[in-house]
Amino acid sequence: MTHRTQSTNRCTVPAQTTPIPPPIYNTAMPIPQEIRGQRYISLATFRKTGVAVYTPIWFAEEDDKVYFMTNSKLGKVKRLRNNPQVKIAPCTIRGKITGPEFPATARILPPEDAARVRRALNAKYWLARVPFLWRNTDTYVEITVG
Repeated sequence: MTHRTQSTNRCTVPAQTTPIPPPIYNTAMPIPQEIRGQRYISLATFRKTGVAVYTPIWFAEEDDKVYFMTNSKLGKVKRLRNNPQVKIAPCTIRGKITGPEFPATARILPPEDAARVRRALNAKYWLARVPFLWRNTDTYVEITVG
């Protein structure tokens, strides 16, 4: 009776010199140059059917995020609650898109962030400082590009 011995190939794995970083999820891109400094952007929100609704808005930029204010009873807020995915693009006051569109994610902010966003908008638009015009504004939204 012969016994057969199995030889096993053992290989050694060299130690890694650099650690592998953890996966990155939901990374925000900086605000695109085509959006920076514009007076208006077109905000595309999506109906449940997937049809885009374009709205020109005033916005403020802060910490690589875009902020705007609106009334909670308007359709765009309802659409944002159903689907936070949006597109933004530079546009004219009438909403004519003048540059490329960028995918983004919108988030309705809690009331404690309202004063900060309001200050940023007031700094950019003098007409935003007129309280009579904005008395029904009660919702503030943050947009992250990417």
